[in-house]
Amino acid sequence: MEELTGHSGVHAVAAARGYGVDTMFTLSGAHVFPLYDAAVKGPTPMRLVDVRHEATAVFAAEGLARLTRRPGLAVLTAGPGVTNGVSAVTSAYFTGSPLLVLGGRAPANRWGQGSLQELDHPALLAPVTKRAATIASAESVGHEVDAALRLATSAHRGPVFLDIAFDVVYAQATAPRPAPPVPSPLEPGGDDLSAVASALSQAVRPVCVLSSDVWMDGAEDAARAFAEELGLPVITTGQGRGVLPRGHPLLVTRARSAAFNAADLVVVAGGPLDFRLGYGVFGGRDGAAPARVVHLADSPGQVAGHVELAASAAGDLTRVFTGILAALPRRPDWSEWTASMRAAADAAAAGDTDMLTAASDPIHPGRIYGELRRALDDDAVVIGDGGDFVSFAGRFVEPARPGRWLDPGPFGCLGTGLGYAAAARLAYPSAQVALLLGDGAAGFSLMDVDTLVRHGLPVVMVVGNNGVWGLEKGPMQMLYGYDVAADLQPQTRYDDVVRALGGAGELVTDPDEIGPALRRGFDAGVPYLVNVVTDPAAGYPRSTFGV
Repeated sequence: MEELTGHSGVHAVAAARGYGVDTMFTLSGAHVFPLYDAAVKGPTPMRLVDVRHEATAVFAAEGLARLTRRPGLAVLTAGPGVTNGVSAVTSAYFTGSPLLVLGGRAPANRWGQGSLQELDHPALLAPVTKRAATIASAESVGHEVDAALRLATSAHRGPVFLDIAFDVVYAQATAPRPAPPVPSPLEPGGDDLSAVASALSQAVRPVCVLSSDVWMDGAEDAARAFAEELGLPVITTGQGRGVLPRGHPLLVTRARSAAFNAADLVVVAGGPLDFRLGYGVFGGRDGAAPARVVHLADSPGQVAGHVELAASAAGDLTRVFTGILAALPRRPDWSEWTASMRAAADAAAAGDTDMLTAASDPIHPGRIYGELRRALDDDAVVIGDGGDFVSFAGRFVEPARPGRWLDPGPFGCLGTGLGYAAAARLAYPSAQVALLLGDGAAGFSLMDVDTLVRHGLPVVMVVGNNGVWGLEKGPMQMLYGYDVAADLQPQTRYDDVVRALGGAGELVTDPDEIGPALRRGFDAGVPYLVNVVTDPAAGYPRSTFGV
């Protein structure tokens, strides 16, 4: 077994390299300098991307993990460096993203004496990670990083946090280089697959939901084959979007409400039965029986326990899909039901025309998406960071390929956008990257345009600038008849901020100028912000606020 000699950074970077990690996201701090030294001087240097806020470093690492399905790496300095990243780590925990966060730590030989930024980080991170711990010695760094990445990439995926004391991270050590990981997919139970197949064979009006873990588990091809072989109508959510590309005859996401209300069986694959799916309760209106529910998950711990299930299966999702097909005694004929859902989806899409083509003044946010859909290439990456404005994106923008959609996920943490955008440009160097920002969300991370500029990462940012917190203003008015703390400065020149940081952009107040502005942005070759002033009264029509 090969041995490595050097400071702790050498051992940490070598172990991460074994998992395909090629980028380190960080904000500079002396507690972690040896990690930088190893990244830039190693036999195979890592790309080092330094940002303007630690949350962006973690969001970027998480975004890269979600797009490439390789673990992401963020390095945070001690104390406030780590605490600034906690919300982003929590978001990765909710999205099930394979992520390693390495933190600096005050010196072990001075612990308890009041060193600069002395804080016991693992206690803070333990509830929102798969593991949070302190590495005890330089000799154990390689082993600990290897074990952390093995855990982060094992289903169900998620973040792991390790911190390294100042005197440990600078210390020299000789230790074995960890062996490369050997994948060990989880085999689903045969009886479980048979039970799912039985439930499907009895269904008259089934619907299949494909969600994020289908992509993260590398099961997109198997999921598409499963739907196509059975002729199942499909609704996609999260990073399941694009598994069936836009225009696919079985993709009926626009008929979501009709499908859920009429279905007698809902198969949910790769996502939790949380508020986004009515907590797993479908149909049951007007005295009808609720739909039976099947849950397919990447690991047993992800199978819902709060709702009665007709059947469930857990394991490698490719094996789950292929195993269900193999266990089906016959192929039911759902063509009439699927055709009705196709017609409902087409009718819903036709009903969008007025919003997508609106010529109103102020601009209706739907018009932005009407123009954006025409401007996007099939390989474009679309990122949403916001509330009301990004809800329109979920309704109107359908990816043409899997792995080309990012949103904050179930934790709903704003400020993901600039980190995700940097990750998308690194993951797909030649594709269009479109970041959709509410004007509220823009306030969290827009300073990291500086990061995009310094590292040569051109993306197009589109701000829906309505001057309000849309998800809060309407509900507060509904509850109390008035609102407070829900207004922003109207027509703020976010495009000027981007220009000041070295990018480019423009203000748009005429709906006919949205399309040309987008084309200029994609052609610019620099970070470019299209700042569209929209109507604050044109809120997204919703029936739930996620509570």
